[in-house]
Amino acid sequence: MEKIKIHDKVFRKFIPYEKLCTIFDEVAARLNSDFGPTATDEDPIVLVCVLNGSIMFMGELLKRLNFPLRIVSTKLTSYYGMDSCGEVSQSLGFTGVIEGARCIVVEDIVDTGKSIAKMKQLLSKASAREIYYCTLCFKPGKYQAAEKIDYCGIEIPDDFVVGFGLDYDELGRNLPDIYTLDI
Repeated sequence: MEKIKIHDKVFRKFIPYEKLCTIFDEVAARLNSDFGPTATDEDPIVLVCVLNGSIMFMGELLKRLNFPLRIVSTKLTSYYGMDSCGEVSQSLGFTGVIEGARCIVVEDIVDTGKSIAKMKQLLSKASAREIYYCTLCFKPGKYQAAEKIDYCGIEIPDDFVVGFGLDYDELGRNLPDIYTLDI
């Protein structure tokens, strides 16, 4: 579908699934290169899945990663509809042990960086040994946080997007492509 409608908004196809697959391959190759030589069964990498948006991206990465890892999830909340409330809160604590771990935070999208800053605070408090950030989509024009995004799938403009885990009022996450608001 070239265009879709969710609630009162129309979105047009922006990034097709085929292009996303290339992005997954590239990000996974970098992660494999950087962590494959050092991750062990005794010291696995912890992938921190930020719910709900990063589920699909995490699933694609998992199929492509070839080093020992554990999965821990958490849920952060900052958006209502199409607007950020400005506050980031953790609505689900970590589902596994973080202490002493090398963590890769897996995000669907990073815009202002408030969620990234919150994750650093939460992971530091949980005694993570190292923290890295990986996102499918990155809006560099909006980014204000001090933390470096270590693994970026694709940089996008400051447009509202849905699909492939990204939502509008919790709808559209299941779409295989990414769509942008059609104005």
